[in-house]
Amino acid sequence: MRDEATVLHADLDAFFASVEQRDAPALRGRPVIVGGGVVLAASYEAKARGVRTAMGGRQALQLCPDAVVVPPRMEAYSAASRDVFVIFRDTTPLVEGLSIDEAFLEVGGLRRIAGTPEQVAVRLRERVRTEVGLAISVGVARTKFLAKVASAVSKPDGLLVIEPDREEAFLLPLPVERLWGVGAATAEKLHRLGIRTVGQLAELEAATAERLLGKATGAHLHALARLRDPRPVDTTRRRRSIGSQRALGSRPRSPEELDVILTQIVDRLARRLRDGDRVCRTVVLRLRFGDFAKATRSRSLTAPTNRTAILLTMARTLLAAARPEIADRGITLIGLSLSQLDRADGVQPELPIDWGDEERIDTVLDAVRDRFGTTSVARAAQLGHAPGWSAPLLPEHE
Repeated sequence: MRDEATVLHADLDAFFASVEQRDAPALRGRPVIVGGGVVLAASYEAKARGVRTAMGGRQALQLCPDAVVVPPRMEAYSAASRDVFVIFRDTTPLVEGLSIDEAFLEVGGLRRIAGTPEQVAVRLRERVRTEVGLAISVGVARTKFLAKVASAVSKPDGLLVIEPDREEAFLLPLPVERLWGVGAATAEKLHRLGIRTVGQLAELEAATAERLLGKATGAHLHALARLRDPRPVDTTRRRRSIGSQRALGSRPRSPEELDVILTQIVDRLARRLRDGDRVCRTVVLRLRFGDFAKATRSRSLTAPTNRTAILLTMARTLLAAARPEIADRGITLIGLSLSQLDRADGVQPELPIDWGDEERIDTVLDAVRDRFGTTSVARAAQLGHAPGWSAPLLPEHE
C-alpha cells in the first residue's frame, strides 16, 4: 500500500452533453439531453430536474419539458476523448484508461519535477479546460477505489484530495452505494440487513460479510469498506472482454426489431476484434427485463473467431432462447460481450479452413467503413426501419 495520496481518478463531467454544449454555445446553461427514445447523457441542468442516463425519452421530457434533445455524435465524443487522453499521457506515463471518459493516473514519481499530486491535478484540470474545452473532476487518494469515490463526490467540475489521515472520516459515513461493485440488488440486500453506510459494513467480520453477500462479493466489498485496495495503476492490462449495450426504453419491442439491434451490436464488436487482431471464444448476452431484473446467457465456441457471421449466429441462438421470457416480462436493455480474448496470430485455426465468402465480406465491409465511415454500409435487414431501431450504446459502457 502507498503511504501517500498519489493516485488520480480523472472523470469528464456529463461527457456527451458537455461536448454538445462546448460545440454549440447556444446550449450552454440549458438542459440538454443526448439521445431520443432513450437518454444517453444529460447535462447537469437536466440532471437537476431528475433526468438520468438510460431513462426513457418520454419520461425525461415530462420531468424537463424545456430540455433540448440532440442526436448523439459518437465521432465527436471519440475525438474529444482522444484529446483528453493525450493530456493524461503527457502528464504521466502511468495511465490506466477505464472508459471513453475516465482514467487512473499514478503521479507519485513526479514530485521533484512537477510538484505534489494536488498540484499535478490542478494543472491537469486547467489543461483539459483550456485545450479541450471540457470540465473534468479529479479525485486524489492513496488507492484507486478512494480516488474514484473522491472524484464522484467532487462533481461537477471539482477536485478532492483524500489524505491518508482523513480516509476513514471521508469514507465510512458514505452510503454503501458508493462502494465499487454495489448495484441496486446488492444495495437492497444490504438495506434489508440494516446496513446503509460503509462504516456499518466495515464493522462486520469478513466471514459475516461473505456469508451474507456471497464469498467473492462479500470479501471484495468488506475489503473496500476497510480501506484495503492494493491494486496498482495498471498500464499493461489487456482487455479480457469487449462489449456494447443498448438501452431500449419501456415500449414493447418486436422480435424483428431486437434482431436488428443485436445485429448492429455484433457488427460493431466483430469489427473491433478484427481491428485489434483479436479473436474471442465466448459470447455473452445480457438482458434487462421490464421489471428491471437482469439475466445473462453465454455460450462458448469450439474455436476462437472474429468472423461476424459466426458471432451473429451464436448471439441469435442465445436471444432466441430468451424470447419467451422477453415476451412475458418485456425488455429494457440488450447487451453483448465477447470474452476469452486472444491474439488472432496466436491461435491455431481448426482444419479444414473454409471461410470463403464470409471472410471476404468482412474484409470488404471493414475497408468500406474505414474509408467512408461506420454508417456508410448497413445490412438489408435495417433498410426501411425507423432510426429509433438503431439505439446508440450507453456512454458508460465499453
